[in-house]
Amino acid sequence: MCVTGPWGFAPGLVRLYLETPSTALCAAILVFLKQEEFSFASAAAPAKPSACMQALRLWTLLATYAVAVGQNQGQKNQECPKLNAQMPEFQKKTVHIKDPGRVEEIICGLIKGGAAKLQIITDFDMTLSRFSYNGKRCPTCHNIIDNSKLITEECRKKLLQLKETYYAIEIDPALTIEEKYPYMVEWYNKSHALLIEQGLQKDKFAEIVRESDVMLKEGYENFFDKLSEHNIPVFIFSAGIGDILEEVIHQAGVYHSNVKVVSNFMDFDENGILKGFKGELIHVYNKHDGALKNTEYFKQLKDNSNIILLGDSQGDLSMADGVANVEHILKIGYLNDKVDELLEKYMDSYDIVLVKDESLEVANSILQKIL
Repeated sequence: MCVTGPWGFAPGLVRLYLETPSTALCAAILVFLKQEEFSFASAAAPAKPSACMQALRLWTLLATYAVAVGQNQGQKNQECPKLNAQMPEFQKKTVHIKDPGRVEEIICGLIKGGAAKLQIITDFDMTLSRFSYNGKRCPTCHNIIDNSKLITEECRKKLLQLKETYYAIEIDPALTIEEKYPYMVEWYNKSHALLIEQGLQKDKFAEIVRESDVMLKEGYENFFDKLSEHNIPVFIFSAGIGDILEEVIHQAGVYHSNVKVVSNFMDFDENGILKGFKGELIHVYNKHDGALKNTEYFKQLKDNSNIILLGDSQGDLSMADGVANVEHILKIGYLNDKVDELLEKYMDSYDIVLVKDESLEVANSILQKIL
């Protein structure tokens, strides 16, 4: 039989299709039967052909529309995963997010941009490397030298005293970045002067890195290898010692061609003995200036307008300041120390805060969606 009558049920049918597309036709028939205002023409008194054809056309248009809406909604849902439902890594107790909706929007933008638009900007010490392992602190690039046999005990004690004095200032929640800035310059300059006095030998660095307790975060192979596979630029911006940093990632087998390191690099004489440091000092709170000095690098990546930034301090937030055309940026911050005092501040500035998290699991889960 042919059905004529008003088509005000269309929006409801579309909703039914989206909820249970496989039973859309049956649902439509049930809706028709329940509409008392519809007039039915039996086989004995057939409706006019034009009315039947009009109804058929309307049904065809409605079905086509419902399919299109359903496909579009399905694609959108696939591209924009819900953090809790589709990304279990975000359910870990270490993960803190102030605005989940905003983070989902950013990740959606990163996914839609794909590999062609992506670049990574990251700190190294305590971000890619571990803060601790089995309750024991892991060394930074500076600490690898501080703890090595290349320096005297007297020098080691002086370096430790400097660390005890200035690290407390670095993480003091009561001080602003501007107030901390001159102390960081003092700390780095004094430490570097002590290292120069020791006459460090470049050809010993591979050995002291192997003998150290430095560790990269869990999942580092997947992180670096995936980015290399898709030729995603990785900009490691470190206030550590670049020569040691490069040796660490070289020994880990992840110093791929897509990785660029900007750090404090040593200057050696013709005999390979340390005589100073190259360029301007990079410390934890002047990365804004360093980022602007690397604008040429970022200009070469003008199409890579989507950024995942990883850091562990407030100073790391400025690492992308040299990028002129940012479309989407996701800032992931590792909070390793003074958690109670600093968590709120980190959540205000980082999109995702990972508290005492020694893995790259969250970053890898996002990359899995993008790549």
